[in-house]
Amino acid sequence: MKGKILVTGGTGYIGSHTVVELQNDGYEVVIVDNLSNSNAEVIDGIEKISGIRPAFEQVDCIDFPAMKAVFEKHQGIRGIIHFAASKAVGESVEKPLLYYRNNLDSLLNLLELMPQFNTEAIVFSSSCTVYGQPDILPVDENAPIKPALSPYGNTKQICEEIIRDTVYAGTPIKSIILRYFNPIGAHPTAEIGELPNGVPQNLLPFVTQTAMGIRKELSVFGDDYDTVDGSCIRDYINVVDLAKAHVIAVNRMLENKSLANVETFNLGTGRGLTVLELINTFEKVTGVKVPHKIVGRREGDIEKVWANPDHANNVLGWTAKETVEDTLASAWKWQLRLRERGLM
Repeated sequence: MKGKILVTGGTGYIGSHTVVELQNDGYEVVIVDNLSNSNAEVIDGIEKISGIRPAFEQVDCIDFPAMKAVFEKHQGIRGIIHFAASKAVGESVEKPLLYYRNNLDSLLNLLELMPQFNTEAIVFSSSCTVYGQPDILPVDENAPIKPALSPYGNTKQICEEIIRDTVYAGTPIKSIILRYFNPIGAHPTAEIGELPNGVPQNLLPFVTQTAMGIRKELSVFGDDYDTVDGSCIRDYINVVDLAKAHVIAVNRMLENKSLANVETFNLGTGRGLTVLELINTFEKVTGVKVPHKIVGRREGDIEKVWANPDHANNVLGWTAKETVEDTLASAWKWQLRLRERGLM
């Protein structure tokens, strides 16, 4: 075993795929999740894929005594991948205090506990939302951080600043901040995928649930943006590709290959697709129609953003490899598996 890694939010969408990749790479994993937007049965899927059942603690990261107890129970945690956060743009506009409390307190607790337990490294799950609407596309890591368009986006900016300030103050830790673009798809085995509790906040689960007939129709927020068809443009990245980047980041820090104590990387494909293009591609790949309607713009949405992934490609040594067609096919395969299991 290469060492013990704590994955907060590890039963969630990106977290579960990352646990698989960590275990495949020889790490021992401890998952912490409060199951507010996930299900403990995900651990069964992780075990089926990797052959290993990770340790699991149902704990809320904002509960400091409970988190300290996790570190005491699982001695020797070398690194953390911190996914646990509230993450819906629209909800954050409606419930800002919930987002500030969840997203800031969880990170503060981890950063306070890390030096107490000699934990060396933390990968922080950030977002391209920190760039706001970029002046230049594709966007690279040198793009200015714009005023956030939502409380969710603001929490990501603040958390990045907290990490930098903590490291600058001399705390003996390293961090890699990964700014994701838009993760989609599912594991090719269809043993794990995106399964939000309640109404999906992300686009693709809503697409697959609408295609399945679970939802009546999909709302496309705006058709009057300055894009080829008027809908927003995003850089959609395969979730397994994204998960692998976290393992590379952990290895980089624990093997002392980092060029600085805090490094930042954009994770995307370098290609932008509109919402309507994504829907059309899904229909072509699956042969299934997705009923949808155009509605008004949604507060907090960015018009268009896609990555310049050169820094991650050349310095981190990571590249997005899966096609959008294969990724959409994997999402549909996962939706079909949920129907087989009677879950969705």
